Amino acid sequence: MSVDESRFAAAADDLLNRIADSVDDILGDDIDAEIQGGILTMSLDGGGQYVINKHGPNRQIWMSSPFSGASHYDFAEGQWISTRDSANRLPQVLADELKAKYGQDLNF
Repeated sequence: MSVDESRFAAAADDLLNRIADSVDDILGDDIDAEIQGGILTMSLDGGGQYVINKHGPNRQIWMSSPFSGASHYDFAEGQWISTRDSANRLPQVLADELKAKYGQDLNF
């Protein structure tokens, strides 16, 4: 069952803002995070970039990671679930990758 457009947009905006705020608070010296037009771009100090954006037509969030490549997430049961592996949740995948790189715990 697909989530309606307004609920999708609100949930996606909330997640993008939580990620940007957490990254700025905890890793602000190592990552430049900026949201514009529903696209969160996080440029890593020393190279590499995450691009996380809302994809309205599919009602998904798409993430491009310098570590794991491209992935897509559906919003279901209040969580962003990977379309490839339903065990993966976007907040945890991103937190795990950033912890591996910077050694800091993040909670989105």
